[in-house]
Amino acid sequence: MSASGRREVGIDVSKVTLDVVILPAPQHFVVSNDEAGIDALIGKFANLPEALVVLEVTGSFERPVVAALAVSGAALFVVNPRQASDFAKVTGQLAKTDALDALVLACFTQAIRPTPRTIPDEEAREFGEILARRRQSVRMLTAGKNRLGASTSRAVHSRIEAHIRWLKKELARTDRDLDETIEQSSTFRANETLLRSVSGVGPVLCRTLLAELPELGSFSPKERSALVDVASLNRNSGTLRGGHTMWGGRARVREALYMEALSTCRRKLLTIHNAVMRDCTLWKYSHVLTHDSSKRLLSCLASFLRSGFERPLPHGDERCLDYFILAELSGQLLGDGPVAKDQHAICDHC
Repeated sequence: MSASGRREVGIDVSKVTLDVVILPAPQHFVVSNDEAGIDALIGKFANLPEALVVLEVTGSFERPVVAALAVSGAALFVVNPRQASDFAKVTGQLAKTDALDALVLACFTQAIRPTPRTIPDEEAREFGEILARRRQSVRMLTAGKNRLGASTSRAVHSRIEAHIRWLKKELARTDRDLDETIEQSSTFRANETLLRSVSGVGPVLCRTLLAELPELGSFSPKERSALVDVASLNRNSGTLRGGHTMWGGRARVREALYMEALSTCRRKLLTIHNAVMRDCTLWKYSHVLTHDSSKRLLSCLASFLRSGFERPLPHGDERCLDYFILAELSGQLLGDGPVAKDQHAICDHC
């Protein structure tokens, strides 16, 4: 049961309406998902100063109400839909309606009491939408090039080429919009300077971190690794010792980190990388090592943002990342086996 004066609020978001359930004394009402409905909702919450509001991500339809609630100062938590769905299954709730979904979210709030999180401001949301548009353009460009190679009709071939030219222009325009957004924001500009001072961090990783992981410098190492999912998860039960896997977390950040670490392996250590690729056993080890390098790179970037200094040590992050990869791969190629992670000099900020 909730403490005196404390309320748990679940909001199920749809394109047209917002279903709201308030506990512990169940209250249910529906408002429209527009400016008038959101204003009415905030007016009702004015009499509930200790309310904790939980809603789930719903394909961007939740953004107006989330922004309005954040401005009003309400304690707010935006939950992953998978977590809400799993909670409903645990409670035995199989039926699904908007009212029931709102009740499940309110019960989730009552049982879990999640910690309210800071909601990105309008500037950060706009930057994230532009970055999402860039990812869409890249995916469409890749698909267009694949279709171009499979096309046998001359007419279709010319149309695909025209579409590819347009997508390249759209990609260039999106990059310019990202540059302008960063230049207009002193916070984005300062953080980009810090991140780009790290060897191997290009514009794609930098902008992905700014948009998808703005709280990078505020987490502990374990929280950071779990959030981005660069930490392996056990799968053990009784005598079963399953393999460690990585899943969940913020996939876009993990993908960008992995590609940067892989690029560093190939660019800085090309000879060793080619030798590894010729041996299947070493290739598997190299894949695991790239994930570990991603984790170390993320730790280094978080330290730079937290300290606010570019390249705090003379040898810099480049040696921190590359030297570790070189030592590991060299030891494996020479038959010495993998070295301990703390055997070599690593940057104090990692």
